[in-house]
Amino acid sequence: MEVAEHKEIVIVGGGICGLATALALHRKGISSLVLERADTLRDTGAAIGIQTNGWRALDQLGVGSKLRQTAIPLIGSVLMETLANDLPIGTVCFGCRILTVKLDAITSYPILQLQDGRVVIGCDGVNSVVADFLGLKPPRVSPTSNVRGFTNYPSGHGFSPEFVRINEDHVFLGRIPLNDKLVYWFIARPRTPQDSIVSKDPELMRNSSMESITDFPNEMVDDDAEKFTMEMVKNSELTSLTLTGTRYRAPWDLLLESFRKSTVTVAGDAMHVMGPFLGQGGSTALEDAVVLARCLAKEMCVRTATDPKRNRNRIEAAMDQYVRERRLRLVHLSTKVYTIGSLLESSSLVMKIICIVLMIIFFRDRLGHTRYDCGKL
Repeated sequence: MEVAEHKEIVIVGGGICGLATALALHRKGISSLVLERADTLRDTGAAIGIQTNGWRALDQLGVGSKLRQTAIPLIGSVLMETLANDLPIGTVCFGCRILTVKLDAITSYPILQLQDGRVVIGCDGVNSVVADFLGLKPPRVSPTSNVRGFTNYPSGHGFSPEFVRINEDHVFLGRIPLNDKLVYWFIARPRTPQDSIVSKDPELMRNSSMESITDFPNEMVDDDAEKFTMEMVKNSELTSLTLTGTRYRAPWDLLLESFRKSTVTVAGDAMHVMGPFLGQGGSTALEDAVVLARCLAKEMCVRTATDPKRNRNRIEAAMDQYVRERRLRLVHLSTKVYTIGSLLESSSLVMKIICIVLMIIFFRDRLGHTRYDCGKL
């Protein structure tokens, strides 16, 4: 497909984060080009957990009310179609694989091996080419696999609105109600050689999940209402099930890494991939989109045609502001996720006690992370 030689803003990756970032910029009157390596929108048929903070971001993007009416549970492909449909025609360019990123020796603006742009935003996921250009450390690999799913209770589930977790012999189950009828849950367990086969069959995923929690207590007690974990998994939506390995950026990496070089930055999993223990991956990517577009719009609206260097400095300042706004939020989330993961994986009693103490001291409010507001677009 023919594309222009130059674009003001190029977004690498047409997943949820990339499309949301393009839409956020569009709402601020800034055009962009999204480069997606697939030939069509990604076929993400699995449901995606969007927390309250994520819905706030969707409201800022102008699609929250539309999705609430049509998508319970929210399917990844439906979310992406909704975001893409609100973009101007031609914003997303399919079949574009970015191989390298470098800086122009004269202008210091980024050059992609396909498309040039004054601003490049890497929304290209955990194996991000843009993150490599920034010099970010590769995401760490955990020895656990995660099954995630949703269970719909047509008559209501009766759970209190909090994150409940239970672990038994290196298997960790978490449950978070998303509304009065829909529950997001995940099971983290040691990785097995069969996972590559199991991950392709929803029935196998459900059966293996039920097998992994057979030694759990028969029920989880929640506000004196006994709710069966086995029944929750058994009655899950088959189309919502996914099985993946765990890759993550450690809290100290998020605290110390430089997420900008010249006018290049990252967002979503390319910036802060994390484990499933809070169900915040999609929601934080939507937050990124709102904050980044807000910061860029504030600086780009006062550019001058006669001073390119000053214009570049403004864009760099906008990206620095974006990174500052996001860093503490992401460090807080990743620390909580890392602590839960360490509690699951460690065989040391001392380490488990330390993790429990940290959770009690710093993360007593189990749903505090969902009350975060990324602000106005």
